[in-house]
Amino acid sequence: MTTLRRDRLVAALQDAGMDAAALVPGANLRYLTGLDMHMNERVSIAFVTATGEAAMVLPKLEAPRAAQQASIPLRFYPWTDDEGPADALRRCLAELGLESGQIGVEYTAMRVLELRAIEAAAPSVRAGDATPIFARLRMVKDADELAAMREAVRIVEEALREAIGQIRVGMTERELADIWERAMAARGAAPSFTTIIASGPNSANPHHSNSDRAFQPGDLIVMDGGALYQGYASDITRTIAVGEPSPELRKIYDIVKLANEVGRKATRPGTSGAEIDRTTREVIEDNGYGAQFVHRTGHGLGLEIHEPPYIVAGSAEPLPVGATFSIEPGVYLPGVGGVRIEDDVVITETGMESLTTFERSLIVV
Repeated sequence: MTTLRRDRLVAALQDAGMDAAALVPGANLRYLTGLDMHMNERVSIAFVTATGEAAMVLPKLEAPRAAQQASIPLRFYPWTDDEGPADALRRCLAELGLESGQIGVEYTAMRVLELRAIEAAAPSVRAGDATPIFARLRMVKDADELAAMREAVRIVEEALREAIGQIRVGMTERELADIWERAMAARGAAPSFTTIIASGPNSANPHHSNSDRAFQPGDLIVMDGGALYQGYASDITRTIAVGEPSPELRKIYDIVKLANEVGRKATRPGTSGAEIDRTTREVIEDNGYGAQFVHRTGHGLGLEIHEPPYIVAGSAEPLPVGATFSIEPGVYLPGVGGVRIEDDVVITETGMESLTTFERSLIVV
């Protein structure tokens, strides 16, 4: 499967007039080569040329694992701490015919460390932004990727139900986050990001950091979490009430629920992120809370918890079948409370499928 991904990258490089792509440890490297490596102080760079050749400069201590893990043919150029990476990088680029020309790099992932090393090894090379190429490749999920994401959704939703069942007055945000994360771990998954539990006035902060605040009657609790399964992420938010909330909080809950529904219904092949964002935002604006919807409607997810496509104004590219992303409108009243309802969806041939199915009606505990 990964050789098919490499072939798609090669075709994209040719279309873009680039001679190669340079990949550093992270999601793109894993997607295209199968290598699950982490960025550290040592230089590791893989190159895939527009002719299909692939090679990698990496620390010698990483080479045995990389040789076992790689899912495409890779020629390795290992280096030791005594030697440093410069000679290995020069040999690699020369033997790939990349002493000049344009190399596509990951603008949001490659560090100055790697870029300067490439420039020193091949001063005539020009670096170009390959971010759009990688985004288009990874945006469309295949059957195996969707299967992993479905399992990540199943795990996070089962764990969410277990956690909600234990909410009580006096419990703290940190305690509830720990319960949810332990329930995910018991089902074989790690959190895909730092779990957010925001209660009472804290729920008006979309990216609240969990605290020791104890739940009180009338609170809304925004629960935002995800599971990571076989490298693929889920991401769900539900807002729970501790006893009956105030009329205004109940009102904004119903508005956000409608915005979520409208956004999901607007999702279909060929629509754009901007169009979906507009539909959800109009619901909230028409009900007088437009200024309190302070973030985009959603973001892509897969190997990363935030990746293209982005469901936001200005994102005009038509969305393809297989694109996966969140729809998560919210309303936040400072000092009072907030509501967010988030679902993960995939565009299908006939419309969309909501991967998350956890009930959206307000749960009162």
